[in-house]
Amino acid sequence: MRFALCQISSTADVRQNLATVRTEVAGAAAKGARVVHFPEATQCRFGVPLKPVAEPLDGPWATAVREIADEHDVVVVAGMFTPGEGDRVANTTLVTGAGLHLGYDKMHLFDAFGFRESDTVTPGEKPVTFEVDGTTIGLATCYDVRFPELFRALAGTAPVILLGASWGAGPGKAEQWDLLVRARALDATSWVLACGQADPDADHGAAPTGIGRSAVADPLGVVRERLGGAPGTIVSDVDVRLVDEVRAKLPVLANRRL
Repeated sequence: MRFALCQISSTADVRQNLATVRTEVAGAAAKGARVVHFPEATQCRFGVPLKPVAEPLDGPWATAVREIADEHDVVVVAGMFTPGEGDRVANTTLVTGAGLHLGYDKMHLFDAFGFRESDTVTPGEKPVTFEVDGTTIGLATCYDVRFPELFRALAGTAPVILLGASWGAGPGKAEQWDLLVRARALDATSWVLACGQADPDADHGAAPTGIGRSAVADPLGVVRERLGGAPGTIVSDVDVRLVDEVRAKLPVLANRRL
């Protein structure tokens, strides 16, 4: 299956970000992508009030993304914000197109490195998978990558896991991101396709607005392709059969005791 990872730099303008999605999907579809993967916070970057931009999955932004996906006969996966509890929002990964329209709410909230996502975001309660052309695909978001148990749970049915991120910058953070993406692929013996926000031109303070470094890691944790910090796109053919081959040789999921 051919995937496109669109490493963009979201702005605070929801309409401008939707226009970026439209352009990127058209380009990815022209290259034969079946699934077009965008990062966390595609709808609107961090560092601004999120409550005013939050919309339900049947709201105008998600509906417009579904129309874009259907126009190009692809599945689009993109980060957005939906209403949460009280004054908070949910950090939601939208999956839409090809008869799909659903969301995954980020389970592990980024209360680390001086940032408190839980002040404004309600955590999700359960893992989510979906199916495209007979292949089950799992979802994870940013800080989720630090929790191997989620990736092992997804690996029970999903040979491919899509990880959207808006990774915070800082000393050692790029190295941690690179290591964690590879480690989770190896833990799960699944493909991990990690799509991050590009490194923005402007300084948005302590808000985690991205460092780039989107990557495709195979079930042995080998990085097949990687971007730098600038906006760009990876188009990658993922051989799902490799997962069965690796798990036959390295049956960590079958051998685990806990």
